[in-house]
Formats: sequence, C-alpha cells, structure tokens
Amino acid sequence: MSMEIGRDDGRTANQLRPLACSRNILNRAHGSASWSQGDTKVLAAVYGPKAGTKKNENPEKACIEVIWKPKTGQLGKPEKEYEVILKRTLKSICLLNINPNTTTSIIIQVVSDDGALLPCAINAACAALVDAAIPLKHLAVAICCCLTESGYVILDPTKVEEQKMKAFAYLVFPNSAISIIPEGSSHMEGELMEHGIITSVTHGVMSVDDYLHCLERGQAASTKMSAFLRRSLQSQAPNDSSRAG
Repeated sequence: MSMEIGRDDGRTANQLRPLACSRNILNRAHGSASWSQGDTKVLAAVYGPKAGTKKNENPEKACIEVIWKPKTGQLGKPEKEYEVILKRTLKSICLLNINPNTTTSIIIQVVSDDGALLPCAINAACAALVDAAIPLKHLAVAICCCLTESGYVILDPTKVEEQKMKAFAYLVFPNSAISIIPEGSSHMEGELMEHGIITSVTHGVMSVDDYLHCLERGQAASTKMSAFLRRSLQSQAPNDSSRAG
C-alpha cells in the first residue's frame, strides 16, 4: 500500500523536515542546545546538578525539573502536559543514582512552533543534557506520527497538517548505539532497550493496527534522527576548558 500522499511542502509521508542542532549556545547554563525541525525551533538550557531536591522528591535519587516557556503568553493545559511528559522521559534516560539529592533543571524555550513541538523539545533537551555532561543511560530521539482522516500515517507534521489530523502519537525511542555511561558505574545490561520505546503518548482515536504502523514508521525514522544526533554531538565535542565553573 505505497500510494503516495501529497503534502503541502512536497515531502513524502515518511520524510522528516530538515534537522538542525547546535550546542553550547548559552554562556550561563551548564549545558544548552537548540534543535529545529523545519520551522519548529526550541532552545533547551540545563542548570545543575544543584544540591538538594524539591519537596516530595526522593532525596536518594537525582531529581529532574522541567520548566516550559511558551513563545508568548501563559502556560496552558497542553504545556503543563508537555512538562509532565518531558520530565517522565528525561527521568527514564538519566542515571538518577549517580548524583543523589540534587536537582537538575531543564528550561525549554519555544522559539517557533510549526508542528511537532513536543518531540522537538525532547530532542533539544536530550542534546542539552549531553552538553551539560549529565550521565545518561542512552540518548533519546522523539518523533510525531500522525494519522490523516484518510488513514495514512505521516511523520513530523507541520502545524497545518496537525490541525487536519484524526489522531497522532508522540514516540520516543532510545538510541543505544552510544551510551554515555561514566566509567566504573555498575550498569545492568538488561536496562538497554534495543528495540524498546521510552515514551508513547497518543491523542485522538487510533486502532491498534494504526498504532503499530506508527510505531514501525517512527522507529525507521528514528534511526535517521539518531544518526543525525550522534553526528552533531560528536562534531561539537564540548570544550572542557570553557566548561570550568
């Protein structure tokens, strides 16, 4: 069933928008990154780990805090949900037993939103955590898969495409080809999720078959994104001298 679906910007159903990532862009943050997919762009800044955890957090683990800053206006219900999903996702990729009783804050600043905003923010946050040298089990790449009214799956939708969707899934995949694990930490092999999925959030009505289709297409695209993320992280190895303090 490989009928071509026409998209306003001329992409095929599986085609991602052009990706761009830069690191170490904010002087005052411990780590920072910008990530864009087409005209959707997000900045992520990491502060910490700072001593102490927030109220109601386990002091025996590192605590992750996510603060979402919309381009304009106040936080609405969707943004609060984004914070929750982002926090859950980042907690699952960070090695929380390495710096117990600390808090690391990730500030997400929306620069422009032309669709697939949350996946873009997750990708930015992951690059910023690497930039801040926060110990991670693995990297993560996030992708939005949409189901059109006519039953097609399209990846990485624009804002216009999002508004016409029947349903969509935000999927976050582990990228375990590179593991940023500090030497000497006891790391259980079983934790590596070769084909697992870190986060899955669906909106709208989607059959199991449609969901599995999204998963398969998302996974295929995530390998391309992983390769891009690895390339951009390796080509910009952090400069230790500029990191002191």
